[in-house]
Amino acid sequence: MSHYMYFWSHINFYIIMKSGYYNFMNNIWITGASSGIGRALALKFAEEGWQVAASARREDLLNEISELNKNISPFPLDVTSIEKCKETFEKIKNKYESIDICFFSTGTWDPKKEKNIDIDQIRNVMEVNFFGTLNCIQAVERYFKERNSGHISIVSSIAGYRGLPNSTGYGASKAALNNLAESLYFDFGKHNVRISLISPGFIKTPMTDKNEFRMPFLKTPEFAADKIYKGLINGSSFEIDFPKELTLILKLLKILPNRLYLYIIKKLTKLQKL
Repeated sequence: MSHYMYFWSHINFYIIMKSGYYNFMNNIWITGASSGIGRALALKFAEEGWQVAASARREDLLNEISELNKNISPFPLDVTSIEKCKETFEKIKNKYESIDICFFSTGTWDPKKEKNIDIDQIRNVMEVNFFGTLNCIQAVERYFKERNSGHISIVSSIAGYRGLPNSTGYGASKAALNNLAESLYFDFGKHNVRISLISPGFIKTPMTDKNEFRMPFLKTPEFAADKIYKGLINGSSFEIDFPKELTLILKLLKILPNRLYLYIIKKLTKLQKL
């Protein structure tokens, strides 16, 4: 009888672990959680049993999402303030005691202001997309390095692979994030902290709704959240990119010689105008 109980206790433990039952012990901080990919991912993790600290500037939208799932708690934040980032992370630590994953997905984009060199616009984009993300990373740096474990995930874009037309600020900010993530991969890796880079294609969000061109392989935020969740929890890759139908093409363009790349993009741009 004792052997029978021993056997079934191990089977039950395996089933519980595979089902994600113990996920209620895990905590994640998500910025940009009021809309788009951040919102969809917050709901995805909450549905999987995670405790989610959701941050964004719009407190009303954060309250709305927290009402949809009791596992989500709002922590309003303007990422352009390093002091606010530190204060918010302290509040999150006080509530949850430990944080397993930080998912930084703050971003801004205005295509109408990207057609010309608008210094104020570019500075604002860099302040939010690049320095806003960097502020968040700096706020959690000591915590993760002293803990010697954890995961920081940085949301970039396929626009960061190479230069594209009408993307003087946005593309540059995402290219900077790509380079930053690669650098941090080595620096945080010494402390057993995983760094990952998220490279989404076109996802239907309030930000991409501003685009005036046809977006190939357009996907929903829920599609993105599912891909990201699987990559963060079940995968170990540095980069999580999707949809593959688009990112594989762009990765090929990424390795082309400059002359060939510029020629192809110039031709494709002309076709878009037809």
